[in-house]
Amino acid sequence: MTTTPTDVSVPLDALRAVVAPVGRATSAERLTGGLFAMTYRVHLDDGRRVVVKTAPTGTDRLLSHEHDLLRAEALVYELAHPRGIAVPRVLLTDWSRTHLPGDAVVVTHLDGVPLDGADLEGDAATTARRGVGAAMAQLHAIERAPFGYPDKPELGGATWREAFGRMVEALLADAGRWGVALPADEIRRELVRHGAALDDVTRPSLVHTDLWPGNVFVDPVSGRLTGVIDPERAIFGDPLVDVVGCDPFGRSQDDATLLGGYAEAAGAQLDVTSPSACARLALYRLWLAIVMSVERVPRDYQGDWVAGYDAEVDRMRAVALAEIRS
Repeated sequence: MTTTPTDVSVPLDALRAVVAPVGRATSAERLTGGLFAMTYRVHLDDGRRVVVKTAPTGTDRLLSHEHDLLRAEALVYELAHPRGIAVPRVLLTDWSRTHLPGDAVVVTHLDGVPLDGADLEGDAATTARRGVGAAMAQLHAIERAPFGYPDKPELGGATWREAFGRMVEALLADAGRWGVALPADEIRRELVRHGAALDDVTRPSLVHTDLWPGNVFVDPVSGRLTGVIDPERAIFGDPLVDVVGCDPFGRSQDDATLLGGYAEAAGAQLDVTSPSACARLALYRLWLAIVMSVERVPRDYQGDWVAGYDAEVDRMRAVALAEIRS
């Protein structure tokens, strides 16, 4: 994958200046695979490795919920790491934009490899999937009011129905801004029709929203989960959002392995079958499909993978709409 054409490499001297309070940088390489921020593995002269992540500076090409995302990522790590959850530890944050043009977060380097490239089979694959479910449960045990995106009152609310409605409305406004045709009135009607199901969510749980295999690190032999990354789009809301986000093109609520890992860590089964849960899952699949439909325009994705990605997103949105209608 490639990032947007506006992204440029960060000079080593700038990375040295950012990480100076942590240690002296000797070399760095850019980590690929992300579609939003720029991330670097930085080697220090004492043998340690740290990760520097910096946000894009072209804010005119960001969606409404994408402003100040690295501050949300740092918040999640700071909430989760002291609880023993497998996330990087924040070493420093730099919101000054003195050395880099955007916000920057420096965190510890995770062991392992991304799950999407681990090529696991058998017991190792089962271990990895159960680990994802367990990590989800651990994150969901953290609560913080209000509902919605952290520190964004315009994208939050006192109730989940209110917060989710504002999140959807912001996306619909972004779609209009970028010329993405969506059945906005129908989407609003479905939100109203399923409002009672949204009201069933009364606890603002920490939800990663993007636990796809590229954001999960595992031991390449055993499949043991070594950490999760990129919680920059985290929200406080319904845990079922993560069931959709961890497998955006599939149907994770039917994944007995993942749900088994979740139940073991949480001490209770996650409801994915009640009428309320099914309605909310359908809404979240539609929401994620809208996110992916809209964001691809301002990001101007490039590469051979784009045509297949676009087709899959269109299919995902059509399926989600059909499901929510029924």
